[in-house]
Amino acid sequence: MKAGELHSRLPTLVAQRPVCVLGSAVIDVIADAYSLPWRGCDIELQQQSVNIGGCALNIALTLSRLGIASKNALPIGQGTWADIIRASLDKQGIESEIHTSSGDNGWCLALVEPDGERTFMSFRGVEHQWNQQWLDKLQLAPGTLLSLSGYQLAGPCAELLVNWLESLDAVTAFIDFGPRIADIPATLLARIMACKPIVSLNRQEAAIAAEGLKVAGDDIDGICRAWLERYDAPLIVRLDKQGAWYCSHTAIGHVAPFPAIVVDTIGAGDSHAGGTLAGLAAGWSLADAVSLGNAVASYVVGHRGGDCAPHLEQLNEALLLADENV
Repeated sequence: MKAGELHSRLPTLVAQRPVCVLGSAVIDVIADAYSLPWRGCDIELQQQSVNIGGCALNIALTLSRLGIASKNALPIGQGTWADIIRASLDKQGIESEIHTSSGDNGWCLALVEPDGERTFMSFRGVEHQWNQQWLDKLQLAPGTLLSLSGYQLAGPCAELLVNWLESLDAVTAFIDFGPRIADIPATLLARIMACKPIVSLNRQEAAIAAEGLKVAGDDIDGICRAWLERYDAPLIVRLDKQGAWYCSHTAIGHVAPFPAIVVDTIGAGDSHAGGTLAGLAAGWSLADAVSLGNAVASYVVGHRGGDCAPHLEQLNEALLLADENV
């Protein structure tokens, strides 16, 4: 969809399906780096900010700002980082189903290079302490869209989470494997894909998937077709300023990007997932939902920090401006 068409469509962004977001809430310490550190070096960083982050939290925040309610399974612990996260969530009206006293939440150092590219170094916390008792709290209605991250599916509780996923009835998983796609054992990946999830990958992750599919990493159409043949499940490939591809058993296509001046790419993929999930929850087609994801991500890369997903009115204004500038 073009900007004007998406703007006209936004009044229909009303949830028709429930959404559950499972994953991490962590602290992002974001700093500018003139280059990435090398072995034995000593570089000076310029701190940008200290934000709440984590893939799942960014998705939950995006959904909330777009007016889509979600059930959030974001483990919140006890400690310095957890206190910051809890206060921020309370301020933004976001609730989590999971609370624990078994430790603090994790944190991440994000280095942002001059071109906006980011590199993460993460420290684990309670967000990787999944157990059956937590999962049993999540009673998911048929038709639920369940957001999952590769950070959990490649983590120490992966087997538990996949067992739980396999036990769910009439639930559609939406998985952003992220950079951990290469860390998931083939047997576990096969079990995950047997659940027919909607998967979202960026270009680097798609190139990793292409190796297993025996196609060229830059042949996005070929990746989509091989993915459908192998898994018979929907796929989204995000290509930054080149938009995104999508495929399902009914269609393969390209969704155009929206204009953006890139300042910081932190949270762009998570926000794209949140926008796409919002469209799917409203009953939009996969193509239209991906278009919404593109619009949200284009807004996010123009702002500093990972927790800057637009409110619906902000997205409306951005789409109107983009339409006027065409």
